[in-house]
Amino acid sequence: MSRISTIPKHVQAVRVSLRQLDRALAALAALAQEVARGRPAAAPASRKLNLSPARRRALKLQGRYLGYMRQLEPAQKARVRAAKQSKGMRAAIALAKRLAGA
Repeated sequence: MSRISTIPKHVQAVRVSLRQLDRALAALAALAQEVARGRPAAAPASRKLNLSPARRRALKLQGRYLGYMRQLEPAQKARVRAAKQSKGMRAAIALAKRLAGA
Protein backbone atom coordinates (compact mmCIF):
# COMPACT_ATOMS: atom_id res chain seq x y z
CA MET A 1 0.00 0.00 0.00
CA SER A 2 2.84 2.41 0.74
CA ARG A 3 4.16 2.18 -2.83
CA ILE A 4 0.85 3.39 -4.20
CA SER A 5 0.84 6.39 -1.87
CA THR A 6 4.22 7.59 -3.21
CA ILE A 7 3.07 7.69 -6.83
CA PRO A 8 1.44 11.13 -6.55
CA LYS A 9 4.62 12.48 -4.95
CA HIS A 10 6.72 11.19 -7.84
CA VAL A 11 4.28 12.56 -10.40
CA GLN A 12 4.43 15.96 -8.71
CA ALA A 13 8.25 15.87 -8.71
CA VAL A 14 8.25 15.08 -12.45
CA ARG A 15 5.85 17.97 -13.11
CA VAL A 16 8.07 20.40 -11.21
CA SER A 17 11.13 19.18 -13.11
CA LEU A 18 9.35 19.57 -16.43
CA ARG A 19 8.32 23.15 -15.54
CA GLN A 20 11.92 24.01 -14.66
CA LEU A 21 13.14 22.44 -17.88
CA ASP A 22 10.56 24.42 -19.87
CA ARG A 23 11.73 27.70 -18.30
CA ALA A 24 15.38 26.88 -18.96
CA LEU A 25 14.65 26.02 -22.60
CA ALA A 26 12.71 29.27 -23.05
CA ALA A 27 15.63 31.28 -21.70
CA LEU A 28 18.04 29.39 -23.94
CA ALA A 29 15.84 30.05 -26.98
CA ALA A 30 15.76 33.77 -26.20
CA LEU A 31 19.57 33.87 -25.95
CA ALA A 32 19.92 31.93 -29.20
CA GLN A 33 17.66 34.44 -30.98
CA GLU A 34 19.74 37.36 -29.71
CA VAL A 35 22.94 35.73 -30.90
CA ALA A 36 21.36 34.93 -34.28
CA ARG A 37 20.39 38.60 -34.67
CA GLY A 38 23.97 39.63 -34.03
CA ARG A 39 23.34 41.15 -30.65
CA PRO A 40 25.58 39.97 -27.86
CA ALA A 41 23.88 38.53 -24.85
CA ALA A 42 23.49 41.05 -22.06
CA ALA A 43 26.41 40.91 -19.67
CA PRO A 44 25.65 40.86 -15.97
CA ALA A 45 25.58 44.37 -14.59
CA SER A 46 28.65 45.29 -12.62
CA ARG A 47 28.70 48.16 -10.23
CA LYS A 48 30.50 51.32 -11.27
CA LEU A 49 33.01 52.63 -8.79
CA ASN A 50 32.87 56.37 -8.37
CA LEU A 51 36.36 57.20 -7.17
CA SER A 52 37.30 60.65 -6.08
CA PRO A 53 40.54 62.01 -7.54
CA ALA A 54 42.20 61.70 -4.13
CA ARG A 55 41.17 58.06 -3.77
CA ARG A 56 42.36 57.29 -7.32
CA ARG A 57 45.78 58.84 -6.53
CA ALA A 58 45.98 56.82 -3.32
CA LEU A 59 45.17 53.59 -5.15
CA LYS A 60 47.82 54.33 -7.79
CA LEU A 61 50.38 54.91 -5.06
CA GLN A 62 49.38 51.71 -3.32
CA GLY A 63 49.68 49.76 -6.57
CA ARG A 64 53.12 51.19 -7.26
CA TYR A 65 54.21 50.35 -3.70
CA LEU A 66 52.93 46.76 -3.96
CA GLY A 67 54.48 46.31 -7.39
CA TYR A 68 57.93 47.19 -6.10
CA MET A 69 57.48 45.25 -2.86
CA ARG A 70 56.73 42.10 -4.83
CA GLN A 71 60.22 42.22 -6.34
CA LEU A 72 62.12 42.57 -3.07
CA GLU A 73 63.73 40.09 -0.72
CA PRO A 74 62.28 39.83 2.83
CA ALA A 75 65.08 41.93 4.39
CA GLN A 76 64.58 44.64 1.78
CA LYS A 77 60.84 44.58 2.35
CA ALA A 78 61.45 45.16 6.06
CA ARG A 79 63.58 48.22 5.24
CA VAL A 80 60.88 49.62 2.95
CA ARG A 81 58.16 49.05 5.56
CA ALA A 82 60.24 50.89 8.13
CA ALA A 83 60.75 53.77 5.69
CA LYS A 84 57.01 53.86 5.01
CA GLN A 85 56.29 54.02 8.73
CA SER A 86 58.75 56.82 9.41
CA LYS A 87 58.91 58.85 6.19
CA GLY A 88 55.70 58.05 4.34
CA MET A 89 54.51 56.25 1.25
CA ARG A 90 56.38 58.28 -1.38
CA ALA A 91 59.74 57.82 0.35
CA ALA A 92 59.05 54.10 0.72
CA ILE A 93 58.25 53.83 -2.98
CA ALA A 94 61.46 55.63 -3.90
CA LEU A 95 63.49 53.30 -1.65
CA ALA A 96 61.74 50.20 -2.99
CA LYS A 97 62.35 51.35 -6.56
CA ARG A 98 66.04 51.86 -5.82
CA LEU A 99 66.34 48.46 -4.10
CA ALA A 100 64.51 46.69 -6.93
CA GLY A 101 66.93 48.17 -9.43
CA ALA A 102 64.19 49.72 -11.50
